Amino acid sequence: MTQTTEERRRFEPAGELAKAYDPREIEAGVYDWWDQQGYFQPGPPNGKDPFVIIMPPPNVTGELHVGHALFVALEDIMTRWHRMLGQPTLWLPGADHAGIAGQWVVEKNLAREGLTRHDLGREKFLERVWQYMDEYRPRIRQQMQTLGASCDWTRFTFTMDPGPAKAVRYVFKHLYDKGLIYRGERIISWCPRCHTALSDLEVKYRDEAGSLWHIAYPVVGSDETIVVATTRPETMLGDTGVAVNPNDERYKRLVGKTVRLPVVGREIPIVADEHVEMGFGTGAVKVTPAHDPNDFEIAQRTGLPSINIMTLEGRLNENAGDFAGLTIAEGRKAVVARLDQDGALVKSEPYTHSVGHCDRCGTIIEPLISEQWFVDMQPLARPALAAAEDGRLTFIPAGYKGVYRNWLENIHDWTISRQQWWGHRIPIWYCQQCDHVFASTEESVTECPECGGPVVQDPDVLDTWFSSGLWPFSTLGWPEQTEDLKRFYPGSVMETGYEILFLWVARMVFFGIEMMGEVPFHTVYLHGIVRDIEGAKMSKTKGNVIDPTIVTAEYGADALRYTLVTQASPGNDSKLSIQKVEASRNFGNKLWNATRFALRSIRDAEIALAPDGPARPTENLELVDRWILSRMEDVTATVTSLLESYLFGEAGRQINDFIWSELCDWYIEASKVRLNGTTAARQTVAQVLAYTLERSVRLLHPFMPFITEALWQQLPHDGPSVMIAPWPVAGERDLVAENEFGLVMEMIRNIRNARAEAGVEPARWISARIAAGDHVAAFEASRAELAFLARIADDQLTIAAEPEPPSERALTVVAGAVSATLPLADMVDLDAERQRLVRELEEARQEQGRASKQLSNQAFVSRAPEKVVNVQRERLARATEQIELLEHRLAGLG
Repeated sequence: MTQTTEERRRFEPAGELAKAYDPREIEAGVYDWWDQQGYFQPGPPNGKDPFVIIMPPPNVTGELHVGHALFVALEDIMTRWHRMLGQPTLWLPGADHAGIAGQWVVEKNLAREGLTRHDLGREKFLERVWQYMDEYRPRIRQQMQTLGASCDWTRFTFTMDPGPAKAVRYVFKHLYDKGLIYRGERIISWCPRCHTALSDLEVKYRDEAGSLWHIAYPVVGSDETIVVATTRPETMLGDTGVAVNPNDERYKRLVGKTVRLPVVGREIPIVADEHVEMGFGTGAVKVTPAHDPNDFEIAQRTGLPSINIMTLEGRLNENAGDFAGLTIAEGRKAVVARLDQDGALVKSEPYTHSVGHCDRCGTIIEPLISEQWFVDMQPLARPALAAAEDGRLTFIPAGYKGVYRNWLENIHDWTISRQQWWGHRIPIWYCQQCDHVFASTEESVTECPECGGPVVQDPDVLDTWFSSGLWPFSTLGWPEQTEDLKRFYPGSVMETGYEILFLWVARMVFFGIEMMGEVPFHTVYLHGIVRDIEGAKMSKTKGNVIDPTIVTAEYGADALRYTLVTQASPGNDSKLSIQKVEASRNFGNKLWNATRFALRSIRDAEIALAPDGPARPTENLELVDRWILSRMEDVTATVTSLLESYLFGEAGRQINDFIWSELCDWYIEASKVRLNGTTAARQTVAQVLAYTLERSVRLLHPFMPFITEALWQQLPHDGPSVMIAPWPVAGERDLVAENEFGLVMEMIRNIRNARAEAGVEPARWISARIAAGDHVAAFEASRAELAFLARIADDQLTIAAEPEPPSERALTVVAGAVSATLPLADMVDLDAERQRLVRELEEARQEQGRASKQLSNQAFVSRAPEKVVNVQRERLARATEQIELLEHRLAGLG
């Protein structure tokens, strides 16, 4: 940086940096200040492509949990980084009305008052739901604020707002008019507790121990029986047939005959269907079309009727005869007892099978035949699949592309109607006069467009995921052609949990293509589940839940965010412990203390400023200065590359390693020598510290926004906030300085280790003779740092090219081709020293052997890149030199 482009001025801090790092103190008030300055908004167009993330809308009914904290941390890292890159950046927040869950929580509140929703009626009940939503919706912002989410609250959207509601009606009508939404009778998954149909993805299966009952069905007109096996004997009350494979020789002659249904007594036919597996069980299956999806399909192919034996409350109905009114569990027990009594029960045996449960409330679902609204998925799935295949849609991790493909290739029609009151009401209207059925985009319709007669609206509401699937464009004002829609659709990245890849992501993709003509985002980033330290899923019943509000109150949001991100990798579950959060808080404390130390010298110096902050120093640089500046450039390039590759965890770890180890433990410790030296030396150190610390803070800002804002305000800087400061751009590295000072560092570490093994007191100053060979200049340039950090008395430190004759009363340490002799007089145990040298010699020989083996492999030498081969050659040369030095030292000890 030339003098003409720099401004020299004394840094004037806004206030004294507190002695102790207190996350609660520094995080208070900063968020509101950011928001008030308008930093969360994308700003006007500036010629760069905008970066857009539409936030997965949390449920209004939900409490803040570590899953929220993870997605907030990841999305905020992306948002803050792209904002620092200078792109107009929009992170659009929202909240979901949580259809079934939202209704359930209000119904539970009513139950405490001794009321049901039916006591209130639909209109009054919805007023109560809206009261609840209006009361709890502001909590979303409070929770996000706690975590530092830099989203644009001026664009906050609720799934039941007028805009998204209008979008729902327009999309429904579009698909209905196109023939892709239809009403049909199908087997659906019914939740008796929630009183609604569920889509396939809302049913969670888990293995449960049960029984397999074998029942004999007598063949009418003979002494034969057909034995069928079932895990649900109560459903036999609704059997309308027995099916066998037409190629099964055991039953061919029986096809077309009838059996008498045990307990009930009615005759039902034996039918042939190729989907019956001959090798499973007895090869004959009972067919209950109204209560099993496979049986329903068999009935459709063979013409069998359906008999529904269940009420919507999960009890047996009048078609169950004597068992009417019983619960499913009671009915099962009673039917088995009757079968046993009648001699129809052949046997029962323990059997573990998969049982479907409602994802919302955990109740066992009941398959039953019902008339519902469906979306024909095949025409929508094909273009959504093509988008992934042709590269318009990218998955991170890439393996989820195959999962996405498999689901779309085997997709079933989507049950979208829900027998609830809370949600987007299905925009279908029925004429009471001429029976005309039509869809409308209007919120309210008063008359039939065909005859002018009175109309009533369909009572059901839509699956919550229908409105969520429109989120990337309904939040931007569609169906109106708004400026936001033109500017911010399609978005950039959809970040969410892998468990809703089908529930939400796939639906956004096919809705986006169908309604907007292009995919809603180019990248899907999937995170995993945050588990406890043992790998178990967190749950209140297990008592292993880590409450993020408690964690942030104790350790700060920065520590929680940093921990969640750096322990996670895309698509994989992670383990969280308070110890890890504490370690992240300690990292913040380390940076805080380092900045406090550096500010003392920075404030006494004249810091040169470039347009983006402290200027990179170029004058009066010592080897250690060149080394840390080069390492700064390297970590900047590395972190930028990792962020571009969506490897946020590794990027955070790289920043930590640089700040903690290289900047704090090495450079700052080494700088203490010159901070007690000349004015010129102090000035150089201050400029290096200002440059490296300010850039480090900028690199860390997306990960730990609160502490970095506090520290950046104290350091020399340009601009009002680190949040809108430019992202650091990496310059050229000084590899000579990195290699040379790296050798000095290795020697210091080895001398420290040798001292410790010899039992030398840490505070004791010792003598040393360094045989540096070709590295004399580097060691002379680092003489003061070497002496200070290795506790060597300056007047007893000799640096030469060649080693001195070995002495029995001395230690020898080796760093590459450099050796140090430490004459420690009577402080050395010669036997222990010999053992140490023997161990090092053995390690060096093993290293030599590994390198030799690689280099003797002609295939490796001929095919590997030259750089890789040279690394092995350097390993071999280094190990050989160390062996010679160590053997020389051992010979000297006898």
